Amino acid sequence: MRNSVIILLFTLSLSACNTFDLEQLGTVSTTLQRAFVPATASEEQEIGREAAAILLGAAPLLDNPKIQAYVNRVGLWIALQSERPDIPWRFAVLDDPDINAFAAPGGYIFITTGLLLRLQNEAELAGVLAHEIAHVIASHHLDAIRKEARLSLAGMAAGAALREKGQDPEQLKALAGGARLIYSRGLERSDEYEADRLGVVLAAKAGYDPYGLVSVLQALERMNPQASELGLLMKTHPRPQDRIARLDRSMRGPLDGMSGFQLGEARFRQQLSELVGP
Repeated sequence: MRNSVIILLFTLSLSACNTFDLEQLGTVSTTLQRAFVPATASEEQEIGREAAAILLGAAPLLDNPKIQAYVNRVGLWIALQSERPDIPWRFAVLDDPDINAFAAPGGYIFITTGLLLRLQNEAELAGVLAHEIAHVIASHHLDAIRKEARLSLAGMAAGAALREKGQDPEQLKALAGGARLIYSRGLERSDEYEADRLGVVLAAKAGYDPYGLVSVLQALERMNPQASELGLLMKTHPRPQDRIARLDRSMRGPLDGMSGFQLGEARFRQQLSELVGP
C-alpha cells in the first residue's frame, strides 16, 4: 500500500503545473496514506460525528423526549439483531418536514418528522430504521466518504497552487467535504438496493413484519414525485417502484410461510399521538 501511494504521488506530481518542495510532498503523502488505510473503529466514529454534525446543521432535533426515546428503543432493538450490536448506536428524529432518513458511520441514524408522520405502524418504522442500520453495517457511507476524500487529496497532490507553504492540507477537511457531497448526491444505487435487502432481514429478525419497508415504498410511490418534500429523497435514491420490484424478487420464497410478525400499530399511534394530535 505504501508503494502504491508513493507511485501515485510521483505520477501526479509529474503532471502538475507546479512543483512541490519536499516538506509539502511529505505532508500530502502522509495524508494520502491515511486515506487509503481501512478505517479503524475510532476513525469510523470520528467520521460519523462529522457526518452527523452536517445533518444536524441542516435540521434541528425534534424537541420531544418521548418520541426520541421511542424511536431509539425501536432502532436499538433492531440494531442488536445485526452483526455489529456493539456499536454505540444513536437514533434521532429531525424536526424537518421533508420525507427522508439518513445514516452516518459509527451508528448515527436519523429520520425526519416528515417521514415519521407518513408511517402507519411500528413495522414501517422498523423497516425504515433497518434500511439505515444496514447502510452502517455494510459501511456504505463510510466507504463513499473516504473515497471522496481520497479523490480530493489526490487532486490536491496533482493540482496547481494547492496551498501556501506551511498550510496543513488537513485543513481542507477532505472527509467533511466528502460527507457533504454524499448526502447531497446520494450513494450508489447498488448500495440502496443492498440496504433494502439487508434491512428487511434485520426487521424480520427483530420480530417485525418485513414488508413494513415495502409498505413505506408503496406509499411513496403513490405520492407526486415532484412534491417538494420528496425532492432530496428522489434525488438520492432509486425510484420507489424500482426498489419494490427488486425487493419482491429477493423476498419471494425465503419469507413464504413465515408468520408471527408484528405491526405494532396501536403502540405506534399512541407514541406519536403528541405529533398528530387527537
